[in-house]
Amino acid sequence: LASLVFQLRAQNQVLKKGVVDEQANSASLKEQLKMKDQSLRKLQQEMDSLTFRNQQLAKRVELLQDELALSEARGKKNKKSVESSSQLSQEQKSVFNEDLQKKIEENERLHILFFEADEQHKRLEAELRSRLEVLETDAAQHQAVVDSLTKKYTETIEKLQNDKAKLEIKSQTLEREAKDCRLRTEECQQQLKNLQAALGSRLEESLCIINEKVPFNDTRSARYNALNVPLHNRRNQLKLRDLAGQAMAFVQELVTALLNFHTYTEQKVQIFPIDSATDTISPLNQKFSQYLHENASYVRPLEEGMLHLFESITEDTVTVLETTVKLKAFSEHLASYLGFLRKILPYQLKSLEEECESSLCTAALRARNMELHRDMKRLTAVFEKLHTYVSLLALPSTRPEGLLRTNYNFVFTNIAASLHGFHDILKDISKHYSQKATLEQEVPTATQKLITTNDCILSSVAALTNGAGKMASFFSNNLDHFTTSLSYGPKGGAEFISPLSAECMLQYKKKAAAYVKSLKKPCADSVPYEEALANRRVLLSSTESREGLAQQVQQSLEKIAKLEQEKEHWMLEAQLAKIKLEKENQKLKNSLSGHLTETIQERSVLPNIAEQKKETTEKSLREPIKSTSLAPDVESREDLIKTHYMARIAELTSHLQLADSKSVHFHAECRALAKRLSLAEKSKESLTEELKLASQNITRLQARPLVILFFPQDELMTTKRSYEDQLSMMSDHLCSMNETLTKQREEIDTLKMTSKGNSKKNKNR
Repeated sequence: LASLVFQLRAQNQVLKKGVVDEQANSASLKEQLKMKDQSLRKLQQEMDSLTFRNQQLAKRVELLQDELALSEARGKKNKKSVESSSQLSQEQKSVFNEDLQKKIEENERLHILFFEADEQHKRLEAELRSRLEVLETDAAQHQAVVDSLTKKYTETIEKLQNDKAKLEIKSQTLEREAKDCRLRTEECQQQLKNLQAALGSRLEESLCIINEKVPFNDTRSARYNALNVPLHNRRNQLKLRDLAGQAMAFVQELVTALLNFHTYTEQKVQIFPIDSATDTISPLNQKFSQYLHENASYVRPLEEGMLHLFESITEDTVTVLETTVKLKAFSEHLASYLGFLRKILPYQLKSLEEECESSLCTAALRARNMELHRDMKRLTAVFEKLHTYVSLLALPSTRPEGLLRTNYNFVFTNIAASLHGFHDILKDISKHYSQKATLEQEVPTATQKLITTNDCILSSVAALTNGAGKMASFFSNNLDHFTTSLSYGPKGGAEFISPLSAECMLQYKKKAAAYVKSLKKPCADSVPYEEALANRRVLLSSTESREGLAQQVQQSLEKIAKLEQEKEHWMLEAQLAKIKLEKENQKLKNSLSGHLTETIQERSVLPNIAEQKKETTEKSLREPIKSTSLAPDVESREDLIKTHYMARIAELTSHLQLADSKSVHFHAECRALAKRLSLAEKSKESLTEELKLASQNITRLQARPLVILFFPQDELMTTKRSYEDQLSMMSDHLCSMNETLTKQREEIDTLKMTSKGNSKKNKNR
């Protein structure tokens, strides 16, 4: 800050000096301008005097010319006198002319000097004015810069001062905190000493107990430590299960895309360059097509193996490479698919070469085929890499010495790189195959079947590319999690010794979990006494009591039996009606067919009728057609009547069911209200008995006045007030009970009336 202030002050001094110099220059220029103005005024005065002198000389010349004219006029009269005086006039004239010539030359020279001085003055004045304006603008700019700098410097100075004050306050607070920290450190050191002493004593006690009670320490031996159950990380297990689910979804996408790719490639081999429908294809393509037809038996197990692997990862297990036994099965399925790819690769390459040798293959198409030739080799090589690394990951579950935990990160990184390479190869295959498809469409013998097959292959390759890209990005994003979570092991040990120890550990874990679960059985919840009493009252007056429900079940069973009987009856009626309807339809069809045969015979008898009778024949032909349209009209009318009655029956049955349910509900409510009424009457009787007892106590106390003298007056007043309060409460309670009883009786009457009305309506229906 001090250096910044010093620099700002130095810059301020330089700027002040520049401003002072500019002000001095402007003052000197102003003085020069004043001097020039004074010289200009002097020249103007001289010019005025010269013009005045010139006017005088001009008047003098005019006078002399007038005198000359007079002298010439006089010379005519007296030539003699003129001749005598001519010499004098000539001399004077020559003198005047010389004097005049000199004055004219001097006047001309002065005019020239005046003009030059005037021009020089104007030019100098313009230069000085322009320079003055420039200097004024520079001075204004410098002044603005100086003002802004002074303002900036004042602001910075104020800011620095504020910062200085804040820093001083902060330093003071830090000093106080340092003092507090010193005190705390002293206290902590004292506590640490106490804790060390306490822990030392506890350590000695624990060591003595361990030496006396513990027969051996299993964590010292790796064989025994591998049997210890590690700490359960539920979040880690859920994360691994989620990742396994995502991987299973990606593998399913890849399996579907591979199935489509191999199937459409088989169709393509049978179509191009020779169509198997029109001509026989080569034995090579026949064998290639036969092998491609078997692709599902090699591709489907990949999905099944991934599904089994996903199902083996649960929340309760410990998922590490030593316990994922299902990974070995997935590796075997991948090896079988790799064998399938190796089996079809030579045939695929030979098929592409055979296609290049065909007469339909152009140079561009041949180049695309050779690019696909190279891509297929690269694809098989990538699957070989993936199989190698997946088989390495499956080794810890069978032979732990085959892959050390230090190499897990290397294997996972190479799998991610292989998946990215797989994605790049599929992108190249998609690009080259799209170019090949466009070139094959230009072939003159290209059929629509070939175009659609190429489109299907392109769509399957695109799906395969998308699935591989998702799989590669998924594996790369979760690479660290795979490395850390799958290298999880028992406490104090580096790894599991063998798959057998891992399996034993899982069994111990299940036993421990079952034991802890048995210990954590929750106790049966107890119901509070007041809530139990309230529930008992509700149970006594409930509409869903056991007796009511049993009666409702019995009634509903009886209704179901009646409805079944009615259903059988009406089904028989419907069958009889259907048989009658079929008979009526048959009769109607027979009558209509007879009518049609009669009209056809009439048309055959009159084949050569004249053109005038055409209208009558057309009418006779139209009449039977109209008669034939009776059958659909009758059927449609019957359908309408049937649908109408069926809708009406359904509506009536729904109303009947609703009325039955309402009547049952009202009956249950009536029974519940009757129960409540009986309970209320019982409570009323008990309250009336209590009221009688209380009134008897009051009368007994009022009838014994001598005994009251032995009791204090205050105590007697309190007992009297308590009895009066109890009597008033009982009377209020009796009034409320009477009101509720009357209301319940009214409700029962209304419910009985409504149930009677509903039963009557049901009987009428």
